Amino acid sequence: PGVNHMDITIYGKGMYDLPGYSLDLFTYPQHYYGDLEYVLIPHGIIVDRTECLAKDIMQDIGDNNIVVLCVLKGGYKFCADLVEHIETFSRNSERSISMKVDFVRLKSYHNDQSTQDMQIIGGEDLSKLTGKSVLIVEDIVGTGRTMKALLNNIEKYKPKMIKVARDLLVKTTSQPDGYRPDCKCL
Repeated sequence: PGVNHMDITIYGKGMYDLPGYSLDLFTYPQHYYGDLEYVLIPHGIIVDRTECLAKDIMQDIGDNNIVVLCVLKGGYKFCADLVEHIETFSRNSERSISMKVDFVRLKSYHNDQSTQDMQIIGGEDLSKLTGKSVLIVEDIVGTGRTMKALLNNIEKYKPKMIKVARDLLVKTTSQPDGYRPDCKCL
């Protein structure tokens, strides 16, 4: 109730079935020599996809100011790049979107095993999300249990809208719960 979950899909089918690119096409640190077979997704494609995702988010959020909730630690770089692209689009468009960025850590693993309990560490008082448009930025979605728990927790504060953007991976697990992010880079 009161929360709008929309899909923004910007990757094609079979994206993860790509054979990869020859290492001869790239420069990479010498300490990786012998450990890599190919490059699956070049950096330029990631930058382009992040920019496209920012554009889609700008169109989707309309004139709403947003609170970006970055899930640390993995989501930090992707979040910084995504926010930078959104700010660039905002500066160069007819409307200006105000963004506030906050950070949380989610703990739901113990000894590499996903648990039922989730702790939210850090972040300001989540009650400040009441009536706001919230964009959660995450790097990897595993079982989806942690993200669902975070969404349930945030929904208690009745935000105007919640979107979830993730970077590259939806981790394949033996116990997926069917959760998929709203916005995907790849």
